[in-house]
Amino acid sequence: MKVADLFKHRGESDSKQHSEFMQWVSPTMREYWGEFLNKTNNRHLFTRLRDLQQPAVNDELQVQPKPIELKPEAQALYEELQLKLGEVIHVGDWLDVSQERINQFGQVTEDMQWIHTDPERAATESPFKTTIAHGFLTLALLPKLTDSVDPDQNLFPTAKMVVNIGLNQVRFPYPVKAGNRVRAVSTLSKVTPIRKGLEIEREIKVEIEGVRRPGAVVTSVIQLHF
Repeated sequence: MKVADLFKHRGESDSKQHSEFMQWVSPTMREYWGEFLNKTNNRHLFTRLRDLQQPAVNDELQVQPKPIELKPEAQALYEELQLKLGEVIHVGDWLDVSQERINQFGQVTEDMQWIHTDPERAATESPFKTTIAHGFLTLALLPKLTDSVDPDQNLFPTAKMVVNIGLNQVRFPYPVKAGNRVRAVSTLSKVTPIRKGLEIEREIKVEIEGVRRPGAVVTSVIQLHF
C-alpha cells in the first residue's frame, strides 16, 4: 500500500470513529465538541483517545506461565478423577439430628431462637409444628457426613493433607426437623491441578430421610496436598 493511500485509509477510519462517537453523546455535548474541534483544530485528540484504548504491543507478548507438574501420586489421582466427573463419588451414612444436638449447637453459637430450642412453642407457633436445626448446623455436619474426618474411610488416601477452601454456593431447600436423619451425597464437579496438588469441587446434597427435597445443597471446594 502506498504511503498516500495509508494516510487516506487512516483518515477514513478516524472519521468513522469520530462519527460513531458523535452519535453516542448528547446533542448538547455534540455542540460543545464541534465548537472545540473547530476552534482548536484538535481533531487528533479524538484519535489519541481511541489509540489509548488499543492494547500495547508488550501486552500481547506476555510470558505464558509454566504448566503445573504434578507429583506421580497426584497425577494418577487426577487421571482417575477425570473419568468420574459428574458422578456420585460418595454416599455417607445416616446421622440423627436430635434435639440435644440442636441445643448444643445453639449454646455454642449463642443462637437459642425458639424455632430451634423450644419444642413446646414450636409445636403451636411454628409452621413446621416442631423445632428445626440451624442451617449452619447442617453445614457444620458436612465433615462428618462426607467422612472427611474418618481416617478409616479416607476418600483420597494418597493425599498427605486435605484443606477446606470454602463453599461457592449454599442453599437450604427444606428444613431439617428435630429427630430427622440426614446423609450427604457427593457428586464430583471439577478437578484442577494446582501447585501443591489438586483442587476439587463437589456438589454435596444433604438428604433428609423420607423427604423428597434436600436439607442443603452446597458446592464444596477442597485442596489435596501431596
